[in-house]
Amino acid sequence: VLSAALLAPGGSPERDAEAAPPRDLDKKKHGELKMDQALLLIHNELRGTNLTMFWNSERCYHCLFQVLVNVSWSGKPGKPSIAAVAVSTQHGSLLQLNDTLEEKEVCRLEYKFGEFGNYSLVVKHAHNGVGEIACDIVVNKKPVDSNLPVRIAFLIGVALIIAVSFLRFLLSLDDFHNWISKAINSRETDRLINSELGSPSRAASIGGDAQPEAWRPPTATPRLRCVDTFRGIALILMVFVNYGGGKYWYFKHSSWNGLTVADLVFPWFVFIMGSSVFLSMTSILQRGCSKFRLLGKIAWRSFLLICIGVVIVNPNYCLGPLSWDKVRIPGVLQRLGVTYFVVAVLELIFAKPVPESCASERSCFSLRDIIFSWPQWLFILMLESIWLALTFFLPVPGCPTGYLGPGGIGDLGKYPNCTGGAAGYIDRLLLGDDHIYQHPSSAVLYHTQVAYDPEGILGTINSIVMAFLGVQAGKILLYYKDQTKDILIRFTAWCCFLGLISVALTKFSENEGFIPINKNLWSVSYVTTLSSFAFFILLILYPIVDVKGLWTGTPFFYPGMNSILVYVGHEVFENYFPFQWKLQDNQSHKEHLTQNIVATAVWVLIAYILYKKKVFWKI
Repeated sequence: VLSAALLAPGGSPERDAEAAPPRDLDKKKHGELKMDQALLLIHNELRGTNLTMFWNSERCYHCLFQVLVNVSWSGKPGKPSIAAVAVSTQHGSLLQLNDTLEEKEVCRLEYKFGEFGNYSLVVKHAHNGVGEIACDIVVNKKPVDSNLPVRIAFLIGVALIIAVSFLRFLLSLDDFHNWISKAINSRETDRLINSELGSPSRAASIGGDAQPEAWRPPTATPRLRCVDTFRGIALILMVFVNYGGGKYWYFKHSSWNGLTVADLVFPWFVFIMGSSVFLSMTSILQRGCSKFRLLGKIAWRSFLLICIGVVIVNPNYCLGPLSWDKVRIPGVLQRLGVTYFVVAVLELIFAKPVPESCASERSCFSLRDIIFSWPQWLFILMLESIWLALTFFLPVPGCPTGYLGPGGIGDLGKYPNCTGGAAGYIDRLLLGDDHIYQHPSSAVLYHTQVAYDPEGILGTINSIVMAFLGVQAGKILLYYKDQTKDILIRFTAWCCFLGLISVALTKFSENEGFIPINKNLWSVSYVTTLSSFAFFILLILYPIVDVKGLWTGTPFFYPGMNSILVYVGHEVFENYFPFQWKLQDNQSHKEHLTQNIVATAVWVLIAYILYKKKVFWKI
C-alpha cells in the first residue's frame, strides 16, 4: 500500500528506490484495496506533533468517532511522516485529526472519496502568520466510476424494452404482419420441397390443417395480471438483491434508518400477498367451499410456509451438521406464514358476499369497501396499538424506554447493547440470543455486538398491518370491478393518505422524526411509506396492464405466477452454477453485477418455461 506514496506530493528518492514503480500500482490496486475503498495518505508536516486520525461515516447517526490511524512525527525537520490507510467510499466520510499528546482537535473535514482513488491529506501550518493549521486533500490518482456498470446495464435494459415494444408495434400492423407471414410461409414451403420431397405424410403433418394451440389461462378463474405483475416485480428485485446486487450499497439493506432498494421488496411482497388473499378467498367461497374447510387449508398452508422457512434460513449440509442449539427461528417465509394466517382468518371470519356488479347502487360510490370491513379495521387498529405500547412503554433492562436506535456506537455509544429497543429485547427474551439472526445490518456502520432479527416477533404485527392494507387494495379491485375511474380515485386517495401519515411521523427526515422509517423495526412509518408506494404502483399497473392492455406484465408476470418456487429455488441453489461461478476479479462491481443479473435472468427464464408448460407450485 505504501508504494502508492510515489504518486503523492513530497515523495523522496530513497522511497522511490525501495518501492515499486508507479506503473505497477494498477496491477496491485485490487490486491491492496477492496471494493468501495480508496487509499488515503496522511502527510504530517507539523514539527514535534504526533497525530491521531478518527473516522466516521456521514450515514452513521450520532456515532462515536473511530480511530483510523496514528501518524507520528518523522523526527527529521523538513521531512513529513506519511501513513497510509484504506477509507470507505460508499458514503461521505467525516475525518477528525487530533493532537495525540494533548488530545485536542487539530482539524475536521468532510469528504466523499471515490473507489480505488488515491488521495493525500496534507497537514501543515498555514502561511498566514497566525499559526493556524491547514488540512488539505489532494487527489493523486483519480478514482474509477464504480456506478458505470449500473448505468450501462440500465441503458441496455431500456434498449431491449424499446426494441421489443417496437417489434410488437410492427407486428400489430396488418401490412407488416402479412408480409412476415408470407415470408415465413414461403421459406417453409421451400424447405419442405427441398428437404422432404416425396414424404406426403410428413408434409401434411407440417403444412396441413394443424394450427398452434390457442393460449389458455392456467386457471379457470380470471386473474388480474397487475397483481401477478406487481408480485413478480417485488420477487425479481428480491432475488437480485439477495444474490448481492452487484455489491452496491444501495442494493443492500440500510444499516438502520432510511431506505434502499433492498428495503422495498419484502414489504411489497407482503402487501400484494394481502391483495391475493382476499381475491383468492372470495373466488373460493363463491365456488361453494365451506368456511371450515377453507380454514383447514389456510392453517396447512401457513404451517408449510413456516416449516419451509425454517429449513431455508438454517445452514445446509454443505456447511456441516445443523446444531439445534443455533437454529434460527424467525425468517422471511416464517413471517409470511404468520402474516398470511392472521389476515386470511380475519377475512374468513368476517367474510361477506361481494356483489357481482354495483354500478347502479348508490352505496358503491361511498366508502363501502371500508365500512363493510369495520370489524377487521378495529382488529388491525388494536394490533397497531399493541405495537406502539410495547415499542414505547415496555421497560427494557439497561436501555431507555421507547428506544428505537441501533445501539453499538450510535447515540455516542451510550446504549451499546440496546439494538432495536423493545423489539430486540422481546426476541432475545422469548427466542433466545442463539435462535435469532446473528449478523444484523446495523453491524456494518454501528458495530453492534448483540444479535438482532429483522424478521422478529414485534415487527410481525406491522407486517400484518401492511398485508391488510394489501387486502384493502384487493377489495377496491373487486368491489369496483369494471369501474376504472373509481378504482384509480381510491388508489390515489390511499397513496396520498398514507404518504401524509409518513410525512407526519418522520418530519420528512431520515433520523429526526417521531418514528423514523426503519426496515429492521418494521416501524409504522416504514409500513405507511411502502404501502403508499404500493398503491402508486397499482395505480400505474392496473390501467396499463388490465384496462388498456398496453403491457402484458412481461417478464415479471411469469415469476409472479410461480412465486413460491422461484423464492425457494433461488435460496436453495444460490451457490450453484449458473447462479454463481468463480469471478476473475472478486473486487469488481462489474463482474458481480453481471453474475447477479445473469442469475436473476435465469430464474425469470425458468418461470417462463414453467408457465408455458403450465407447471405451478402452490402450497
